[in-house]
Amino acid sequence: MPRVLLIEDDAAVRDGVTLALRRRGHEVAAAASGEEGLDVLPGFRPDIVLLDLMLPGKDGFEVCRLIRAERQLPIIMLTARGDDLDVVLGLEAGADDYIVKPARGEVLEARIRAVLRRTALPAEGTPAPAEPGPAPVETYGELAIDRAGLVVGKGGQDLALAPSEMKLLLFLSATPGQVFSRQQLLEQVWEHSYHGDARLVDACVMRLRTKIEDTPRSPRYVQTVRGFGYRFGPL
Repeated sequence: MPRVLLIEDDAAVRDGVTLALRRRGHEVAAAASGEEGLDVLPGFRPDIVLLDLMLPGKDGFEVCRLIRAERQLPIIMLTARGDDLDVVLGLEAGADDYIVKPARGEVLEARIRAVLRRTALPAEGTPAPAEPGPAPVETYGELAIDRAGLVVGKGGQDLALAPSEMKLLLFLSATPGQVFSRQQLLEQVWEHSYHGDARLVDACVMRLRTKIEDTPRSPRYVQTVRGFGYRFGPL
């Protein structure tokens, strides 16, 4: 079962979430502050992080950015309210998804599994295709995409992409020029057919652009088709 690091300052919430996840077979490490969570992280080696936004000291936004700077762990934000600004800022900081508290154990479990499924590259249990030789690296301008090795480079330098960013780029670049709506991307990349939250897509596109584009506000690779959605290219 996935190992979960829970960073939550509210003792009642922390104990309730820990108990719910342990009953479902997860190994859980719980931290009451961002600083404590960052200290626990290297030794515990979690598969996923549940991160409260409103933490004392280092808040959830800063903790998320610090984790993202060194690791590509899936991160789910916990927010006490469905505050649009908090959600957007958390997603922009690098979170993969969010859950509004309080959440039942089955909801936590379902969202954890959904995030882990979509951030597993390639998906667990998927055999590698038989190849007579190494798969060619695709090149688009200065961008190089190695689908087999899950490596993206630009100008000869490898880029550190979070799992959601990598999966979005692989999906869009598989059919250059084809336009996908936000809902289609939610269903295909985020597995959110039940929860049409376009903010997940928009925040991930914004983060991806800061890494692959020369000028994120005038993108060459991941382009906006106003009123429809996003496409890869044409360059």
